[in-house]
Amino acid sequence: MTLPLEVENLTFGYNGRPVLQGVSFRLMPGEVLGLIGPNGAGKSTLIRLAAGLLRPLEGMVRLFGRAPQDWPPRALARQAALVPQGAYIPPTFTVWESALLGRTPYLGFLGVPRERDRQATWRALERVGIAHLADRFIGQLSGGERQRVVLARALAQEPRCLLLDEPTTHLDIHHQVAILSLIRRMALEDGIGVLIVLHDLNLASTFADRLALLVDGRLIALGDPRDVLRSDRLLAIYGSGITVFPRPDDGGRPVVLPRYWDEAVCLTE
Repeated sequence: MTLPLEVENLTFGYNGRPVLQGVSFRLMPGEVLGLIGPNGAGKSTLIRLAAGLLRPLEGMVRLFGRAPQDWPPRALARQAALVPQGAYIPPTFTVWESALLGRTPYLGFLGVPRERDRQATWRALERVGIAHLADRFIGQLSGGERQRVVLARALAQEPRCLLLDEPTTHLDIHHQVAILSLIRRMALEDGIGVLIVLHDLNLASTFADRLALLVDGRLIALGDPRDVLRSDRLLAIYGSGITVFPRPDDGGRPVVLPRYWDEAVCLTE
């Protein structure tokens, strides 16, 4: 079986400074793998390497059995879709035009959308809940609405692998849950492999099948959220301002909560 994503002994750095060191994991079809860790751990860099925007210094990245750079660009875009942080969309584009850009890998020489392209675009807008905004200009949208347009553009590609870097940024809790529920349902129903960066450990615990915990560029834990989000491990990484307990209504998946942290202690540690 060809896997959506394989990472082997991946090492990368900028200007001689190591960012990732010896990272290895596999993403299975139909799996949501949550990438978590403190700021500066290398999560966004790993997503960019997986998408082929960067080349490893050592090790290997394979998307469906091939290095990203070995895929013809249009063929790669049919296999994997990237939702980066802070993706730019021209403000004079409409929501429909922006989402339709996801069909670019499928368009012919003249670039004229066919009925299938229009249907795929409309379906993507409906899935993220912004079909009613199709004629609205991007410059008229809120930050959360723009974020959903970016996700709709990725879904319009009809990929078999989704690479998502904090896709719930700027979304309120209702839309965070709605988008992550959609992503999980797509993984289960369509067999899409999903690698997703999340800062919110509770959202990661709730929606990911497995978690990969990066700290200082190293993968220090990989597995079920119940095993990765251990109290002793998180306290060592994030400090003493959190507590962890199991949810009785969700099979014991961990919940991470802040607790009072004396400001003087916080600033001196």
